[in-house]
Amino acid sequence: MRWLWLLGAVVLSCRVSLHRRKSLRRALLDGGVLGRVLLQQAPSPAARYQPTAATEPLANYMDVSYVGTISIGTPPQEFSVIFDTGSANLWVPSVYCSSRACGESNHRRFNPARSSTYRGTTTSVAAWYGTGSMVGVLGYDTVTVGNIQVPNQVFGLSQTEPGSFLTHAPFDGFLGLAFPSISSSGATPIFDNMMSQGLVSQDLFSIYLTPNKQNGSFVLFGGIDDTYFTGNLSWIPLTAQSYWQIKVDRYITMYGRPIACPYGCQAIVDSGTSLLAGPSHSRAVPSPQFLVSCSFIRLLPDIVFVIAGTQFPLPPQAYILQEDGSCMSGFEGYALPTATGELWILGDVFLRRYYSVFDRANGMVGLAPAV
Repeated sequence: MRWLWLLGAVVLSCRVSLHRRKSLRRALLDGGVLGRVLLQQAPSPAARYQPTAATEPLANYMDVSYVGTISIGTPPQEFSVIFDTGSANLWVPSVYCSSRACGESNHRRFNPARSSTYRGTTTSVAAWYGTGSMVGVLGYDTVTVGNIQVPNQVFGLSQTEPGSFLTHAPFDGFLGLAFPSISSSGATPIFDNMMSQGLVSQDLFSIYLTPNKQNGSFVLFGGIDDTYFTGNLSWIPLTAQSYWQIKVDRYITMYGRPIACPYGCQAIVDSGTSLLAGPSHSRAVPSPQFLVSCSFIRLLPDIVFVIAGTQFPLPPQAYILQEDGSCMSGFEGYALPTATGELWILGDVFLRRYYSVFDRANGMVGLAPAV
């Protein structure tokens, strides 16, 4: 909890710590199923943003490792979730689910019979993740996020979770932070209820992600903590209020030369995507992901995004992922055409470099260099 002072008024905000866990890629590798899972899917990170697409690509979550804890019910039942600005639904495994993913010892299941405040429905909800999926039913209960209690919050209770993905996922479920227009089954996103019920003093939240395996990552609901970034926030208007979508002004550059987005393009700021993704035809994006020699990192150039007249450079230490002595490109290519033309996905590779503010009141994203 942090008290912020704005124009003499006391503003209460809520901080939720995010813990960096073993990535899904590492969990699948340790489980001996990574090769099989990758062969089952031709990943396209842009697929989740297509109006007609029903599948969220597994590649979007392969290296996600920032997980936070929430609780549901009275008394509370705890769950680890991905705080995902690229989706809008909240869902967790439930006792109604008999799939292997729900029965794994590392996944907790919600039991409605143990909550005195639970109210059930017969409305179904579903989500697809490439090689896995979730089908369930909507229910209502008190959801606690940090020190904020949201009564009568709608959420999904999984009934089936087939496929390898969710079985090995190092988290229980998802907490979506995008706009209601993309919510499955018309379920009201939790941050919308926080705003409408007056549970946050500012209709915004901010995200800070630490690099490597450092502790200290968080989501801050209702506030901005200026001790975690330098300079001023650059405010960028949204071009759509579905995902957190913004416009890249013009060139994406390397060595000062344009390599992508020559006429401007769209970008989505997405905490639920681990990598930085763009069209595979771009010179900035190797496709598929490739290994690089760790000794060459210092010789690689910055890649610079120009957004709202401000340069946002990514040094090689940011876009090369290092794990267990190996180094891999943090870019992911896709070949899927998009309705809006060239589309870039600014995932955790980008967000680790920039403190990000998601302002619902003004329809903007704020970015500043993270400390």
